[in-house]
Amino acid sequence: MDADDLSQLVRDINDEGVSYQDMADRSAAAGHPVSKPYFQKIATNSVTTAPNPERLAGIAAGLQRPLQLVKRAAARQFLDYEGRELSGFSDEVRIIVSHLAGMSDEDAHRWRAMIEADERARHQE
Repeated sequence: MDADDLSQLVRDINDEGVSYQDMADRSAAAGHPVSKPYFQKIATNSVTTAPNPERLAGIAAGLQRPLQLVKRAAARQFLDYEGRELSGFSDEVRIIVSHLAGMSDEDAHRWRAMIEADERARHQE
């Protein structure tokens, strides 16, 4: 399997210092338990079938990332699907995305880091 978007997302969070056990604990606290070994399997790209919606909710909770982000990563990894539409999002979100789409990779990376820092700060409050 060449695509590993979800696996990479899990590895990135782990590289930030969040253990697989922490991920499992977060998912259980959110009411969507995902085991430590499953997070490890995702990280090593050893999961061969797409997670079901309940498990995706647990993965999102464990990673403390938006469910939509986790769903998109899973769709790319397991279904080789990348959505291009912005249906279902508010005008505010569509405007923000359109601005980001026109940025250089370096600028988009900087904005992602700022958004993720804000999410982490809100979770720590």
